[in-house]
Amino acid sequence: MIEQYGWSDRLRQDFAPHAALGHTPGRILVQQRGLYSVASDDGELSAQLSGRLAREAPEGGYPAVGDWVALSARSAEGSATIHAVLPRRTAFVRKAADSVQTLQVIAANIDVAFVVASMNADLKERRLERYLAAAWQSGARPVVVLTKVDLADDPDAAVAQVVALAGAAPVLAVSALTGEGMAALADHLKPGETCVLVGSSGVGKSTLVNALAGAVLMATGAIREDDARGRHTTSHRELSPLPGGALIIDTPGLRELGLIDADEGLGAAFEDIEALIAECRFNDCGHTGEPGCAVRAALDEGTLDRGRWSNFQKLQRELSHHERKEDRLAREAERKRWIAVNKAQRSHRKQKAWD
Repeated sequence: MIEQYGWSDRLRQDFAPHAALGHTPGRILVQQRGLYSVASDDGELSAQLSGRLAREAPEGGYPAVGDWVALSARSAEGSATIHAVLPRRTAFVRKAADSVQTLQVIAANIDVAFVVASMNADLKERRLERYLAAAWQSGARPVVVLTKVDLADDPDAAVAQVVALAGAAPVLAVSALTGEGMAALADHLKPGETCVLVGSSGVGKSTLVNALAGAVLMATGAIREDDARGRHTTSHRELSPLPGGALIIDTPGLRELGLIDADEGLGAAFEDIEALIAECRFNDCGHTGEPGCAVRAALDEGTLDRGRWSNFQKLQRELSHHERKEDRLAREAERKRWIAVNKAQRSHRKQKAWD
């Protein structure tokens, strides 16, 4: 069964140490709180973490949808225990919504990241730039998918607007209702590869999954009349096989997408700005009033959008804040470790003196 979920010779080699322990491989299909649905050669199993994995997993180390895991399967019961997560090739991650520092894995081992936005009433450039930075950082191939083209007043203008900021990422305008652009979208789905759909609530991700599958795999909702946005329907992440042999992960709409460890993704999403910065006369140019500043010249000439520059600076500050906080936390942890070491040494010396 796992062959249809992307199992390969490379994965078999990675799994060898776990096979030696008597474990079997599986891939996470659904993640809901502490419960998982896993595809394995024993069928689809309901799984939970082993006590050791639950205690010792590093940050972001709990299984996520798309992960390959080592199982002890109880096929007669339809259940299993997850003992380990195999190393991830790629991962779409974000800063957890309830935390200033916790990393949350949205989808693992993905080949294509479809950044989905609706053309009818909710197309926001700054939000797309944020998603593209995270998509480039994931290691997957980003593709911007503009849905509901049949409802757009001026689809060509909307596409041109997004192409201007998407850089090397392809931009597709589609309608799951009329079928427009769906063939071009399907061209990005290769047998054995895994794609993930990410975007805000109500942009039509589940409708795309159903259209690509040719069947109703995900619940969908009608568009609200008050704001022309789709109703949020997906409540969990789920991996599904498609007829052509590709795999697709649908995700709930993200209310916020906090960037974390995304310096390379930011550079790829803002490649035009990075190129301008490289042309500045001074390496430490602050881009405020220094002579020979290529960024200020582009802003003055109108060839660089001020909103795009402002968003780039905002995302840079966000990443810098996280890095400084990580440094502070690391220093504090090291300080506490040395306090504990010194305390133990003093206690040992006192014990020897008493002896």
